[in-house]
Amino acid sequence: MTEYLDSLGHFILSRYAAPGDTLTRMERLPAYAVSSDGGDFEAWKTGASAPVSAARAETVEDLRQERENGQVRRRIRILSAALTDYERYSIEFGYLQNVEAGEEVRVLRHGGHLIPQLLDFDYWLINDRDLARMHYDVDGQFLGAESAPRLVREARREISACWDVAEPVTTWWHRHPELHRQLTR
Repeated sequence: MTEYLDSLGHFILSRYAAPGDTLTRMERLPAYAVSSDGGDFEAWKTGASAPVSAARAETVEDLRQERENGQVRRRIRILSAALTDYERYSIEFGYLQNVEAGEEVRVLRHGGHLIPQLLDFDYWLINDRDLARMHYDVDGQFLGAESAPRLVREARREISACWDVAEPVTTWWHRHPELHRQLTR
């Protein structure tokens, strides 16, 4: 049985706080059913032009402060061949703002990029030495995270292979206006 961390936030923040620290997120699911979006996904689906949640503003401010502190946050997002609404939302209401605030976000799209062999789970890699393996149910609901030191080497290899071939999200998104949300009035 998997032993979940008491607090994923504490696990990360206790290791990622100093100048030069790195935090890398690998995201693979086509959709997440998480409360942390603060209603932004529903707002996006109904035509909102910008995120509405206080949590989103806090995330952007945290990213700015990390950048000012000399920390490096990176994200690799594996996208479906046919983008899901959640993937579009994540780009429009998340990644584009995150990049402006200091996070480096790159994407690999099935059918559009050569994607290296991948692990079959999401994770956070902290300073290339600590790994929090994320667990989700079939609907993308977060179940918990576990410390997984035995997987650090594989995750480092995966991130290196993906980062080199992934495309910056802003460049990729601007090249694909056909994938942007189309609102009907």
